[in-house]
Amino acid sequence: MNMRYKIDGKEYNLEIVRKNNKRMYLRVKDDLTLYVTANYLTSDREILRFLDNNHDFLVTAIKRVEKHNEKDNDFYLFGKKYDIIIDSKVDKIYLSGNKIYVSSMDKFNKWLKKETMKLYQEHLDMIYKRFEENIPYPKLKIRNMKTRWGVNNKRDNSVTLNSKLITFDLTKLDYVIVHELAHFVHFDHSKAFWEVVSKYSPDYKKIRKEMKE
Repeated sequence: MNMRYKIDGKEYNLEIVRKNNKRMYLRVKDDLTLYVTANYLTSDREILRFLDNNHDFLVTAIKRVEKHNEKDNDFYLFGKKYDIIIDSKVDKIYLSGNKIYVSSMDKFNKWLKKETMKLYQEHLDMIYKRFEENIPYPKLKIRNMKTRWGVNNKRDNSVTLNSKLITFDLTKLDYVIVHELAHFVHFDHSKAFWEVVSKYSPDYKKIRKEMKE
């Protein structure tokens, strides 16, 4: 059963599900629908009274969901924040101002994956050509990593880059690529290693600090 319920002047969808419960249960769903589970014999008036008695809980829960949704909906591309607009009439993904228009999130995710591979490969090739040291041409891998921005694997001559790097401005991506290529010269983090990094990324200390903030 669906109804509307007003909290501090604003109406919310109220979804009531009746089960063989002894008690009533209340939660706020991600779409801000108020969800109540009640016994078959519980009247609508009792449910509304139950909601009234839990006003403070509802206000707090709604704020928490709104904050969570706002955070989840934030999307950064090359260090710039964009709003993702879902429009079923859009044929191709396009950017306009600070908005990205797309017909579905599935198409957006496929587009982002393709653009990430293309961009990472272009920058890897560009920075590889700058290296004067004798290093192998690496195979590019992209993964979503929680604790590392990049990984160098000498066994298969590969460099793995974090997919989240595309959300930063490109100086961060270039630094991580330099860092991982420098490991083909010095596999440790010795003074000699950082000298190679500094040679191709002079501002690496500043960039590292910004990425940790």
